[in-house]
Amino acid sequence: MKRFILYADLKPDKVEEYKEIHQNAWPEILELITKAHMHNYSISVRGTSVYTIYEYTGDDYEKDMAEMEKSPIMQKWWSHTKPCFLHHEEGWYYEDLEEVFYLK
Repeated sequence: MKRFILYADLKPDKVEEYKEIHQNAWPEILELITKAHMHNYSISVRGTSVYTIYEYTGDDYEKDMAEMEKSPIMQKWWSHTKPCFLHHEEGWYYEDLEEVFYLK
């Protein structure tokens, strides 16, 4: 199992929209995330900052992410979520954070 912690910035005028989208996540997206071996997935927002944490339990992360990325439902989902990010026009969304402590 590998844990991922990611950080991003939202456009100030898109924070509420981003929250609402995720509070009403589509069942197909939840199924796709689970199928990609991502578990204990959480998104938190503070101001315009977004923090995402999840655990990956598969054995080929790149393959699972590529499969998820090419999914038409994920492409549709991202058409709603990605424009909420501050650096959407540059195609930059998340930055990996270094985990310095974890007590299981």
